[in-house]
Amino acid sequence: MLKNGSFVFLILILFSCSKENSQTYITNINGSWNKKQTQKIQFKIDDAQNPKNIIFVVRNNDDYPYSNLRLIVNFESPNKKSVTDTLNYILAKPNGEWLGTGFGETKEILFQYKMNYKLPENGLYKISVKQAMRKDILPGIEDLGLKIEQAKP
Repeated sequence: MLKNGSFVFLILILFSCSKENSQTYITNINGSWNKKQTQKIQFKIDDAQNPKNIIFVVRNNDDYPYSNLRLIVNFESPNKKSVTDTLNYILAKPNGEWLGTGFGETKEILFQYKMNYKLPENGLYKISVKQAMRKDILPGIEDLGLKIEQAKP
């Protein structure tokens, strides 16, 4: 019996340690994203020498009318240098089935943005995101977030 308890304890420690190396920031969009509305996320980096994975978190529901999501992302470093990217992410299979995880009508999906990325310096980073879809008011996007995690060597 002690061996089983030790195994469960070890698994819990491993999972809790892996979560310490990531930070997640979520902004609530409330199911309606206006094209003029910019989602802003700020995060502080104290260990720029360690490469990071920067991942977008998108939560959508059944009201979302498309199978993809286009984003315009402005990434600003502490020294005020900024880079703008236009991204296209796939949210559904060709048959219309949502990708991602979750029960019910809300699904969460993670999209790679910058993988194994060495940030130029320590400090406060700012990411601003606009939707670049055909509709001025985009239904069905509930939340947009950013996950920062240590890249695995």
